[in-house]
Amino acid sequence: MRDSCPVWRSLPACALLIALSAACGPPTLKPQAMAEPDVACPGGWTAWSLEVLDRRAEREASAKVVTLVSDSLTKSFPGCAWNAAATAPRPSILIEINRFAAPFEDQTWNGVADWSVLVRDPGGRTLAEFEAQADVARPNYRDSNNEKEALEEVFHEALRKTVTALRSLPPAR
Repeated sequence: MRDSCPVWRSLPACALLIALSAACGPPTLKPQAMAEPDVACPGGWTAWSLEVLDRRAEREASAKVVTLVSDSLTKSFPGCAWNAAATAPRPSILIEINRFAAPFEDQTWNGVADWSVLVRDPGGRTLAEFEAQADVARPNYRDSNNEKEALEEVFHEALRKTVTALRSLPPAR
């Protein structure tokens, strides 16, 4: 009976496909904190609105990437009260993720992180606008999760650039 049923013959293939699809996709990264005791919150404000948008062409694991950037930024400024949708006027940070990937090409993992940052005061005036970019070409080392290593490296560098620029905002007037 089992040999005559096409469903039974396809079950091993389905199981293999399910196992492979679970193993595929970008590796999960942990949020990074770059807190500094001297600058608990950018620009001297203690409450900020934060919005992180995924504008990548291929938005694989979009929610994870947005959460990674958002959590890392908020942990880097622990003295701030963060809110995605502020009810009262407060300064805002908008991050648009343009690229975050590490494709394997020509025997190399080519990691890239690229996002745009727009910082506004409570009145909507632009305080700062900048790009945070990083890239790395990582050889395919044996016994290493090279994609994850490349992504961690570019993420760390782009986050460092973002946090450094936010720390340099002039004090609120």
